[in-house]
Amino acid sequence: MPQMSSVWAPALVGGVRNADPAASLDESDIECVFYGDLFRPAGRFLSEEVPPLTAEDVDDDLELELLLSWWREAAARDPAVVAPDARTLGVRSSARAAILALAGARILARVSERVLVWWVKQVTTYFTQPEVRAAIRKRFLNAIGDDTRVVVAHSLGSVVAYEVMCSLADSKVTDLVTLGSPLGVPHVVLHRLDPAPIWPPGVRRWTNITDDADFVALQPRLRKIFGPGVTDVAISNGFAAHQATRYLTAAETGSAIIAGLSS
Repeated sequence: MPQMSSVWAPALVGGVRNADPAASLDESDIECVFYGDLFRPAGRFLSEEVPPLTAEDVDDDLELELLLSWWREAAARDPAVVAPDARTLGVRSSARAAILALAGARILARVSERVLVWWVKQVTTYFTQPEVRAAIRKRFLNAIGDDTRVVVAHSLGSVVAYEVMCSLADSKVTDLVTLGSPLGVPHVVLHRLDPAPIWPPGVRRWTNITDDADFVALQPRLRKIFGPGVTDVAISNGFAAHQATRYLTAAETGSAIIAGLSS
């Protein structure tokens, strides 16, 4: 998608130069994978990047479980957020209560209700609709060329990257860099991975970069799950903990990319 590439590619180049001003990386060396359109029902929401969703659209157990996980994590990290309790009963009432509680959370600064519910639905759609999952993985796979050495994946993209990289025994990719990854989130993500947690064959280095205030990365230390080969790096993205461009422009991200391109 040209719009995404026009923002993410310069941000990634910026991260590399923040790590080493002398490093050489051109935007033409970067291939971006877009799959947001695969989550949209045909003929709906075509003119909007984010559908007009509300808490009333949180309509199944898996979506509610993820939303409540974010609520519990926000309450654990932010004293201004009231923790969920046994009185929040019923799918719709719990979803509404969670979103109201999260509205003032530091980790969700500037995140609207429609965006929050859209993120919930993207994650659950990926794991519950095999045809969407297969189409997304195919796009990612097609973007990996014979000259690809480093894969950088943000948010749900890190789940896609993990699953695809595990299927490529003869890939030339040596380095995986995950940003704001939900791979360690129990039940909703971790226990639905295909394959279950293993080390992606062919990958020599895996750098996992997380802002501790990132609500998507509920388990920021992937080393505990995928083994000692993972290097977990904590950074601060300021008020926008989960924002892709914040991660991409970080010097720590740039250093991981340079290491992969230099090997």
